[in-house]
This record gives sequence, structure tokens and C-alpha cells, in this order.
Amino acid sequence: MEKEIIFSVEEAPEGGYQARALGFSIFTEADTFDELKTMVHDAVVCHFEDKDRPKVIRLHLVKEELLAV
Repeated sequence: MEKEIIFSVEEAPEGGYQARALGFSIFTEADTFDELKTMVHDAVVCHFEDKDRPKVIRLHLVKEELLAV
């Protein structure tokens, strides 16, 4: 049993957020960050059996910015 699962979260090009689990085939998206947290939680609950479900979900927000040189 994994103790935690990590999601890489990025802003979606069309707006909102996308979350992809590292090491698992779990992907979800939502319009707001609060909504995304609910969607990620629900996706983890659906993906794992009770005994195999990680106890902690970690969201790693990746923000891309371009700087002019």
C-alpha cells in the first residue's frame, strides 16, 4: 500500500486546471482549484480498493512563466 499519491497540477491552456497522478493512470480536470481537489479525491477513491488506497494526496502545482531576456 502506498502511503501517498502525488499529482502534478498545471493550468489548462483553455482555462481551469489539469491533474495527472505520478506513477498511476489517473487524470482529471476542473474549472477551479477547489473543484479540482474534489475531483482528484474522487478519482483516487474510484481508482483504488479501500485496503490499497493511499492515505495522503499531494498536489504539486507546476506553473510555467516565460521571462523576456
